[in-house]
Amino acid sequence: MGMMQEFREFAVKGNAIDLAVGVIIGGAFGKIVDSIVGDLIMPLVGKLIGGLDFSSYYIPLAGQAAGLSLEEAKTSGAVFAYGNFVTILVNFLLLAFIIFMMVKQINRLKKEEAPASASTEPPEEVQLLRQIRDSLKR
Repeated sequence: MGMMQEFREFAVKGNAIDLAVGVIIGGAFGKIVDSIVGDLIMPLVGKLIGGLDFSSYYIPLAGQAAGLSLEEAKTSGAVFAYGNFVTILVNFLLLAFIIFMMVKQINRLKKEEAPASASTEPPEEVQLLRQIRDSLKR
C-alpha cells in the first residue's frame, strides 16, 4: 500500500499535472504545425522548385527508371528520399522558432512583473542595522 500512496501523491502534485497538460497541448500544437508545414508551406516550396509534392522527391540509388513514384522506386531498390527529410526539417525549424518566440514573450512578461511585486522597503535586517547605527550615533 505504501507504494500506491506514494504514486498517488506524485501523480496529483502540481508539477506532474502541469507536465501532463503540457505534453497534451504540445502534441496538439505539433499537429497544427505539421499541418501548416505539410499542407501550406511545403506545397508552395514544391511549386517554386517545380513539383507539386515535395515530400516525394528522391534520388534513385539502384538504377530505377525515372518518373516512378517514391513508393514504386522503394520497391525497386534503394532510394535517397530527401524530400520527406526536408519537409520534417522545415517542420522542426518552424516549431522551434514558434517555441522560442513563446518563451521570449513569457520571459518579457516575467520581467515586467518583477519590479511591480518587489517591495520598496529594505529588508528587516537592513532596517534593524540602521536603527542600531542611529542609536550608536546618539
